[in-house]
Amino acid sequence: MRRILAAALLAASSLSAAAPGSFDETAASRFADLALSCVGKEYPNKIAHTLESDEDAKPPRLLTPVFFGCYDWHSSVHGHWLLARLARRFPGGPFAGPARAALRASFTPERVAGEVAYLAGKGRATFERPYGLAWLLRLGAELRGWDDPEARAWAAALAPLERAAASRLAEWLPKLAYPIREGEHAQTAFAFGLVLDWARVAHDATMERLVMAKTRDLYSKDRACPLAYEPSGQDFLSPCLAEADLMRRILAPPAFASWLRQFLPGIPRGGSSWLPVAAVTDPSDGKLAHLDGLNLSRAWMLDGIAASLPQADPRLSALRSAAAAHKESGLAAVTGAHYEGGHWLGTFAVYLVTGAGLPGFEGKGP
Repeated sequence: MRRILAAALLAASSLSAAAPGSFDETAASRFADLALSCVGKEYPNKIAHTLESDEDAKPPRLLTPVFFGCYDWHSSVHGHWLLARLARRFPGGPFAGPARAALRASFTPERVAGEVAYLAGKGRATFERPYGLAWLLRLGAELRGWDDPEARAWAAALAPLERAAASRLAEWLPKLAYPIREGEHAQTAFAFGLVLDWARVAHDATMERLVMAKTRDLYSKDRACPLAYEPSGQDFLSPCLAEADLMRRILAPPAFASWLRQFLPGIPRGGSSWLPVAAVTDPSDGKLAHLDGLNLSRAWMLDGIAASLPQADPRLSALRSAAAAHKESGLAAVTGAHYEGGHWLGTFAVYLVTGAGLPGFEGKGP
């Protein structure tokens, strides 16, 4: 733990003012260590599990044989994504071998079949919907985009679960009459962004059309989002910024600039401080530590919004300065000192510093 803490603190100091393109192998090692320390760690474990009989009373590794580590199912999913993302980008890194070994152990047809069976079980129609299922698709997109023979085998092994997750979401979306605007796992805007990115990598035109249509239906007429009411006390996603980060995925820059002017009219023309960084009073409290994740996710959402506006837009400096402030605070918090944050904050840090979700970043896909 001391080694991980010291390394992560060093990573935070070296990354706090860096652009995604400056993220290097040394810095990547710090975050890879966080994921490697938890993807096979079964306990402590928080499961969202419906019991239908005594037969369902089993330990996590038997219930979900791939994603049983990292405290909960969705954190295990995106912990695997972190390892794939970093091993793909830094194939010669010191963590690449252990990361590949972890992925190799997880992505076997037998283990994935266990996950598919679990998802199909009675009483699990809402399991990890939408956050965990969306991250599962994001993991699938990462493997699909990795030009590596072993990664292709992992993608093929994961494909049945990928299809099951996509099918579950496709069944749900037409029935969703209202957006879910909270700052935690149920939020629809963030999940829609991940699903849309996956659909474009997977060339799933049906899913792409479905998500785009639902996005327009639920969000396109929104005006004056109450950003001043954020954050709630345990948010890790911004309802307002996540919606804007989603809409920029479906609108051309001029149309997005016009929509954003109505949706967030308070973005100033200039680099003034307009979006305070969230403060965490107790990083050992799992819920209060969510706000460290909020600073990281706000940073990447602000980056995405800025990247999708016309180059002469007068709001760019304000967006970029707010992104930089949130990035500095968020990265400094990724220390691994407390498992409550260490099991997931590394993923949010890597999503930010590798430019995941940004259009065409270094040809690495979304």
